Amino acid sequence: MALSFQFGTVGSPIGTPKKPGGSVGAIEYSKSIGLTALELGWVQSVRVTEATCAAIKAKAAEQGISLSVHAPYFINLNADGEEWPKSRKRLMDAAHYGNLAGATDIIFHPGSYFERPPAEVLKVAIPRLKDCVRELRKAKNPVILRPETMGKSAMLGSLEDTLEMSKTIEGVEPCLDFAHLHARPGDGTMNSVGEWTRLLEAYQASLGKEALKSLHIHLSGIEYGPRGEKNHLALKESDLKLNALFEALRDHGCAGRILCESPIMEEDALFMKKTWRKVSGERE
Repeated sequence: MALSFQFGTVGSPIGTPKKPGGSVGAIEYSKSIGLTALELGWVQSVRVTEATCAAIKAKAAEQGISLSVHAPYFINLNADGEEWPKSRKRLMDAAHYGNLAGATDIIFHPGSYFERPPAEVLKVAIPRLKDCVRELRKAKNPVILRPETMGKSAMLGSLEDTLEMSKTIEGVEPCLDFAHLHARPGDGTMNSVGEWTRLLEAYQASLGKEALKSLHIHLSGIEYGPRGEKNHLALKESDLKLNALFEALRDHGCAGRILCESPIMEEDALFMKKTWRKVSGERE
C-alpha cells in the first residue's frame, strides 16, 4: 500500500554523491534513502540541454521518482511592460525543459504587489498566466503551472491569490508552502488543526474535492517577523506544529507530494515521512 503522499526535497539532497552527481545522482540517492519525489531546483536560471533532460527523465522513470521543477526566482506576473517578457521566458523555459525532463509540475514565485491592491494586480497577472498555459497546450505540453503561496505579505501569493489564479485558469494549481502560510500573517497564527482545516476547506470550495488528492506542498521550519518570512529553518528549530498540519491533511483525505525545503533537507523529509505514517496510520 503506497502512502497518500510522496516525500522528497526541493533541489538535490545534501548527500547526493559527486558521481554521477547532478539531477541523475540526486534521483538515485533520493530513492536509496526512501524518498520518491524530487523538485529540480532551477532557481537561478534554466541552463540544461535536451540530452540532460532525456537522462533525467529516463533515470526518474527507472527509479520511480516523481519530478517537478522550481522555476527561476526572477519571475513576476506583475512585472512592468519591459520586464515581463524576460519573466515570461524564464517561466516558459522551465516549463519546456521541465516537461522534457519528465517533470509534471512547474513551481514559481508569482511576484510582488508593488504596493498595489491584490485585486488590481490579479487583473494583470491572470491574463498573462492564461496566455502562458495557452501557449504550452498549443505545444502539447501538459505541465501544471503552480504559483507558490509566499511568506511575505508584500508578495503576490496569498492563498486567495493562488486560488483565484487556479480557479480562473485550467492547468494552474497552487503550490501550498505551509511554512510560508504560517509565516505570512507574522503573528504565529496558521498553526492549528482548526486553521489548517479552514484553509483546506477553502481550497476544496474553490477547486473541488478532487484537487485535494493532487496537492503539491512545500514544507520546512520557518523564522518570521511582523512582515512575514525571514528564513527557512530545520523543523525542530521552528514553532511549526507538524502534527496539527498532518492531522488536517489526513482528515480531509489529502494526497500528493510533500517537498522539504529545510536546511537539513533529506533528514527533515524523512522525518516528515515518518511523522505522516504515524499520524495517518498508513503503511508502505
